[in-house]
Order: sequence, then structure tokens, then C-alpha cells
Amino acid sequence: MVAEGPPTRTQPPKRSHWLRETVIVVLVALGAALLLRTFVVQTFYIPSGSMEPTLQIGDRILVDKLSYHLHGVDRGNIVVFRRPADEDCGGAPVADLVKRVIGLPGETISLSKGHVLIDGKQLDESWLPNSVQGSTFPGPSGPAYNLAKPYVIPANHYFVMGDNRADSCDSRYWGPISRSLIVGKVDVRVWPITDFHFF
Repeated sequence: MVAEGPPTRTQPPKRSHWLRETVIVVLVALGAALLLRTFVVQTFYIPSGSMEPTLQIGDRILVDKLSYHLHGVDRGNIVVFRRPADEDCGGAPVADLVKRVIGLPGETISLSKGHVLIDGKQLDESWLPNSVQGSTFPGPSGPAYNLAKPYVIPANHYFVMGDNRADSCDSRYWGPISRSLIVGKVDVRVWPITDFHFF
């Protein structure tokens, strides 16, 4: 029979072991956050009033960067996209813009009495307040793509406009945007928290 010795005392983990685990956890968390931001979701800040009243200056939005890899871009979607090369509306240039998709590839877009026509039919823009619909488009002396004449949207391009039609530099000025410029779809307004809203 073997005599039992005194109970062994468990050794506390070494400080270096604890430090190594902490560093690994932090690196994994940072890597996951970077992957999410690069490929899945990203937050953006609204710096101008071009999308009022839908989005206000200072709002923060969450953009789904994965959705358009799974399905197409739909009319009415609010999208974030990289600044087109022809965009020159004065002021300090910004890297990314946010507008609403109005016209799709291959469609003919035009203007009649302040309303947008798609292939000759008036577009239902229920996302706009009644006070904005049909009353805030530039006239014939306005921007180059002012829709005074029907315009066919090229393949893989989208005609985008701000909801604040009287104060938005958009496709009416620099033409439709290429699909390759679109960063993603605006899904949620996350700030201010009192105005949290899904789109």
C-alpha cells in the first residue's frame, strides 16, 4: 500500500501565459472587426443635407456591403458609393456619397412637370414628402443631366438622386454611376438612437 503524500497545490498561471492569451484574443477580435468592416458592414456619417428629410446631417448609417454580391440593386434603395471622377459640385470633395437609386440599367429616364418618368411612365416616389414631389427640379438651364430630354441609362450604371432635390449634387450633374462604384446598401440609421430606423 502506497502512502498518500500531502495534497499538491495548483500553481497559479504564469503572468507571461496570461499576457500571451490576452494578446491573441485582442488580435483575433481586431482581425474579425477588420474583416467585417472590409467585406460585410460599415458605418458612415452624413455630412450634408442632400438626402433630407430621409437622412439628416450628423446621422450615422450602417451599410450592408455584402447584399449586392448576393442580389441586384433595386430602385428606391439608398446606396453609398465612391465619388465619381466627374463629380465636381464645389466644396471639399468627399470619398463616399449617399443617394437613392432612381433609374436602372437600360431604362429611359426623363422629366415631365417635375416628375420622373421611367420608360414614359411616372415613377411613384412615395419615399419623398408630397411637398417635394414635382416641384424642385432644376430647369433647362440647370445641370447637364437635368432630364429635359429622355436619357438611356447605360448597362451596369444607375441614375441616383438625393431626396432633397433642390439641394443635391447627383446624377443630374455627373451622370449615372457605375455598378463598380457602389459600396453597399444603407440598411439602418443607427444614430441618433432616438431616430433608429430600418430602410
